[in-house]
Amino acid sequence: MSEVKNKGKLAKEASYLLGSKSTKEKNYALELIAKQLVEDEAEILQANKLDLSAGKKANLTDAVLDRIMLDAKRIKDISQAVISLTDLTDPIGEVFETVEKDNGLLIEKTRVPIGVIGMIYEARPNVTIDAATLSLKTGNAVVLRGSSSAIHSNKALVASLHRALEKTNIPTEAVQLIEDTSRETAKEFFKLNEYLDVLIPRGSANLIQVVLKEATVPVIETGAGNCHVYLDDSAQKDMAIDIVKNAKLQRPSVCNAIETILIHPEAYDRFGELLLTELTSYGVKIHADETIHTKFTDSILATEEDWYQEYLGNEVSVKLVNDYQAAIGHINKYGTGHSEAIVTENDSHAKAFLQGVDASSVYHNASTRFTDGGEFGYGAEMGISTQKIHARGPMGLQALTSSKFIIKGQGQIRN
Repeated sequence: MSEVKNKGKLAKEASYLLGSKSTKEKNYALELIAKQLVEDEAEILQANKLDLSAGKKANLTDAVLDRIMLDAKRIKDISQAVISLTDLTDPIGEVFETVEKDNGLLIEKTRVPIGVIGMIYEARPNVTIDAATLSLKTGNAVVLRGSSSAIHSNKALVASLHRALEKTNIPTEAVQLIEDTSRETAKEFFKLNEYLDVLIPRGSANLIQVVLKEATVPVIETGAGNCHVYLDDSAQKDMAIDIVKNAKLQRPSVCNAIETILIHPEAYDRFGELLLTELTSYGVKIHADETIHTKFTDSILATEEDWYQEYLGNEVSVKLVNDYQAAIGHINKYGTGHSEAIVTENDSHAKAFLQGVDASSVYHNASTRFTDGGEFGYGAEMGISTQKIHARGPMGLQALTSSKFIIKGQGQIRN
């Protein structure tokens, strides 16, 4: 039996045991995991150095290396995210619909685990712990398949997690890591219907498209982040500049960073060149439409491809749009349904934007960088879904549940 099938089988068997674990038992396991990660910091960081060294030799971009990189602070943040899950309400067992029939039947719709979650992802080793602990909290087993660029880190993190689970009555088999990162194992993983109940890809647009095209396992799509901010004619200068700088610069390599600035001509006349000058002072390359390119000589002329681009680095596209309706039209054509923002003092413009933009998360006078499970109060996230069925936006605990009808009677039969 291949590694993929063997670990899928073990996870499936463990999933049947997990469903009966109490909230107290699961939270205890999470507490031990959080503690163990901190205790194993030196081992984890040593493994991470191997990945970073290999990544540099492979000429990975700075953005990818940043996603791979772990340090003491990031491990502490990962540990704290695990602890925060213990404070969240366990959705398993929740009755969210009740019907009492005239014949005395009581029909209850309850939340139950999905079963076995398959997770395929690139670079980010923090996803290893996020996915594992969110799954455990919701009574799901998980099979993880990270990329070769972070394999040493992922192995160290799962080893630490298993050490913690060994001290509990939750089976270590509930968290599996596929260590063979070849394309062949990925293709086998896509078709592991016998053991996986759902597959969640998290990474580049290319990875997600490959999974959507090749997988036979049901997929929850987490989309790329071609995010926009629209600066309306009434946008306050200081607020607009602060929001753009935060959304672009605070961490350019993540999916909720903006990639395009849409700006009203009046707003551009007031502070557009100041904004672009500040961005270039931070090393941001400006891809501008023809009008802005002629005014701002430190820019390069944008192409049609730029409007679709997820740069994941210090680059941004900039375009003049005549009004909020034009901004909505541009976003709905080129965006990926992730996170979009408007900066305006006009409430009617804001309302139209928030309703008209087709995205999982839309903002008025705030940075798109808040689209995150932790920021939304979920503790962590499995990813940010850009589809519309089952889950949309940051996927926390409830997104990792299914439902079951429980019917209670006293001998009723149907006539």
